[in-house]
Amino acid sequence: MSKQKNVHEITVKVKGEEWSNAIDKAFKKANQKAKIDGFRPGKAPKEIFIKKYGKESLYMDAVDLILDNKYQEVIKNNDLIPVVSPKVDIKNIDENGVELLFTITTKPEVNIKKYKDLGIKKDEVKVTKKEAEEKIKELQKQYAEIVVKDDKIDEGDTAVIDFEGFLNDEPFKGGTGENYPLEIGSHTFIPGFEEQLVGMKKDEAKDINVTFPEDYPSDELKGQQVVFKVKVREVKTKTLPELNEEFFLDLGMDDVKTKEELIKKMEEEIKAEKEYVANNKYIDDLLEEISKNTEVEIPEEFIENELDRMFHQFEDNIKMQGLTVEQYCGFIKTTPEAIREQMKGEATKRVKYRLLLEEIAALEKIEITDEEAEKEADHLATHYQMTKEELLKAFGGTEMIKYDLQMRKALEIIQG
Repeated sequence: MSKQKNVHEITVKVKGEEWSNAIDKAFKKANQKAKIDGFRPGKAPKEIFIKKYGKESLYMDAVDLILDNKYQEVIKNNDLIPVVSPKVDIKNIDENGVELLFTITTKPEVNIKKYKDLGIKKDEVKVTKKEAEEKIKELQKQYAEIVVKDDKIDEGDTAVIDFEGFLNDEPFKGGTGENYPLEIGSHTFIPGFEEQLVGMKKDEAKDINVTFPEDYPSDELKGQQVVFKVKVREVKTKTLPELNEEFFLDLGMDDVKTKEELIKKMEEEIKAEKEYVANNKYIDDLLEEISKNTEVEIPEEFIENELDRMFHQFEDNIKMQGLTVEQYCGFIKTTPEAIREQMKGEATKRVKYRLLLEEIAALEKIEITDEEAEKEADHLATHYQMTKEELLKAFGGTEMIKYDLQMRKALEIIQG
């Protein structure tokens, strides 16, 4: 037995007639693909096959044939409910038999000392009129019209420029651009470049002196002082839309007619966003407090499985941006292994919180009926505009709907 109570090491020996039968079945399977002179596939006698390939060549196939039955026997005879895939080691194997070591991980014991009346308060949410007005200003910027400006460049304007960079009076690779639109304040160029464009006008030329950052990807340019010869082709500025019904319709707000109504709607949206954040923090604080009063040994396999899920989700998100993980790691100067290691703390927390909620659900005897699960599936299918069958397939079936509802009810209990 392992030191952890929920990790079970069980040895199984297969020998005699059972092992002989497994080897015979392995032979019949292997013989179908064997190439032996004078015999069609599957027709070579066992003695001829063994003479060419050796009896040892059949051992692993024989193990594969008996493995599932032996595993089922082990969990049934020992009354075990595995929660991760078992580990199987072959301790000994020869023509007389095989000795298998099954390492089976079951759900760990969770000892929660307190999960109610924790004294944790949810953060109070407040929204100011200024916040609403700032959000309206951001919306106006998104719908702003860009127009040509016959004046000097100001912060927030877009300067259309030609430029050529020189290092030690020699042009360097990648340092040239024509009719390049650069928004002042976007900080997309080398630090100090955009600031020196402020005040310039159309057709004005200027030498801009900057220093490349020490962490710049190019070894040739990092830390180097360079000169950009710049000419302004055009100056553009953003004209913000007026706060009128036309703008409100562009926003898809048919029920808004005045600025005051828009401010009120923005306040409601900001409050909803803050409530969502505050509620998530509140739940996290509650679970963190409960975890301080809980004894549980978390199997490493649990954490690795959660890490796998998190990393696959990360990969999918990167692919949606048109990148591979390797390309992304190259940009931020890291490795997939380092990213995975950074995720380990969050993975451990997620696993522990899930175990806590499962134990609370058990202590509170929370059961979800088939009717509740069906009702929730109908609701989710309507919300996501899917058929019920599509929803259940995506969700992992009715049992996963029940599990999700059970966890939500456990969360309601700890919130009081």
